[in-house]
Amino acid sequence: MQVEKVTDHIVNWLKEYAQKAGVKGFVIGVSGGIDSAVTSTLCAKTGLPTLCLEMPIHQAESQVSRALNHIQWLQDNFENTSMNRVDLTPVFDSFVASLPSVDNEEDRFLTLANARARLRMTTLYYFAGLDGLLVAGTGNKVEDFGVGFYTKYGDGGVDLSPIADLMKSEVYEIARYLGVNQDIQKAAPTDGLWGDDRTDEDQLGASYDELEWAMNMQEQGKVSSDFSGREKVVFDKYIQLNRANQHKMVPIPVCEIPVGLK
Repeated sequence: MQVEKVTDHIVNWLKEYAQKAGVKGFVIGVSGGIDSAVTSTLCAKTGLPTLCLEMPIHQAESQVSRALNHIQWLQDNFENTSMNRVDLTPVFDSFVASLPSVDNEEDRFLTLANARARLRMTTLYYFAGLDGLLVAGTGNKVEDFGVGFYTKYGDGGVDLSPIADLMKSEVYEIARYLGVNQDIQKAAPTDGLWGDDRTDEDQLGASYDELEWAMNMQEQGKVSSDFSGREKVVFDKYIQLNRANQHKMVPIPVCEIPVGLK
């Protein structure tokens, strides 16, 4: 990948899109992960106002510190960046307290994890509407179009997706080029929605490198019987996730009324 040219292309695309849309700039949630770090830096490089939000919900201290360090780095290097810290923990706790109780708390862990992402989306759009900004998404190609590893109407609820045509490995290439903090580059990817130390790989059952390989194999027309051992396990896992999450990746189905019934 021609990293410098790809970086310039994304920055120019962001700037042109914002100008045509008649908005001031961008708002982005900074989590302490590689994707939000790269996306926020690309937004900052446009020279347009870039608002970084840090929105902890029972967040691990390591994630919070990485996010705050990155935002400080952005502010030290780009005068057009600003930040707000919105502690959503009491909002989330109040929401949970208002819900009916369940017999087994584990039964709703995933639903509540997704609720965290949706609270953050609501907060991002609050500031977007207040300041005339676009919500910049942080999903990469494997997450958005491969395994659907995001929350519908949560981190999937955005105005534009600057890095969604980049594989995770390519996001890391750009991070190195941009000089993103080493602690972010070295941290194990995590969505930070569970209140524990589980990583993306723990949830997905495969690493991003493995999933990229599987995505490429699928695009080449390969099938499960072409592989054995770990490759077959990874390929089957990728296909299973891809099929299960198609509802996130295709347009919302519309019931079309036949001619003559209206």
